[in-house]
Amino acid sequence: MSIQSSIKRKTAPDIRARKNGEPIVMLTSYHAHTAALVDRYCDVILVGDSLGNVMHGFETTVPVTLDMMILQGRAVMRGSQHALVVVDMPFGSYEASKEQAFQSAVRILKETQCGAVKLEGGVRMAETIAFLAGRGVPVMGHIGLTPQSINTLGSFRAQGREESSWQPIEDDARAVSEAGAFSVVVEAVAEPLARKITQSIAIPTIGIGASAACDGQVLVLEDMLGLSARPPKFVRRYGDLGPMIEAAIKGYADDVRARAFPGPEHVYGMKTKS
Repeated sequence: MSIQSSIKRKTAPDIRARKNGEPIVMLTSYHAHTAALVDRYCDVILVGDSLGNVMHGFETTVPVTLDMMILQGRAVMRGSQHALVVVDMPFGSYEASKEQAFQSAVRILKETQCGAVKLEGGVRMAETIAFLAGRGVPVMGHIGLTPQSINTLGSFRAQGREESSWQPIEDDARAVSEAGAFSVVVEAVAEPLARKITQSIAIPTIGIGASAACDGQVLVLEDMLGLSARPPKFVRRYGDLGPMIEAAIKGYADDVRARAFPGPEHVYGMKTKS
């Protein structure tokens, strides 16, 4: 048996089976080296289109392309072994038609070998989710605050603050579940609504800024490590790596300017002439 075949990755059905069970741990990653670290502790690695913000400096995720997602998806698959890897479908790669969505999803699955794709939208995307799921594409949904719709939302504001606004979000959750998604990200909604959705649908909910009421949680890795300039208010920082990295870079620059590097005789055991 080859080494590759002896390592079992988590699958979409594995995550689906975690409904009302052990909480699902999920983080983003865009690189092989961070994926290797995340893989040790997480059930799911999301190759999020947030790479547009944290890697490329875009203000929104809208400019992210399918090729960008596939490139980083490949890197994460090379760096990980156990977690289910889910790749975001970027804006413009699936909204035109369910056929367009299928072609984009096929490219992602074939070219990255990941285990699932994620797309944003509830009721309006239910037909597409059903079309993909019925053709062998595992789909993770995404409702509540949907960052790809920022140009129509106007701002990254929390959703469902007033109970009178809950119904459309509840409808979205139900539509995604009934269409065949194996799980759904619930972003930036009030805790009572997140709890109600989690209790009412058959698939796991994965919260981001939606409280501990969900079946799991996801954060952007750079946000929780203190590397993002403007992380969302709901993010708990588990590290503050920015100052550490800056200090290391400064130390290196100071050494270069002071010519404080070891010579080749120290590095390679070369003898110098007396």
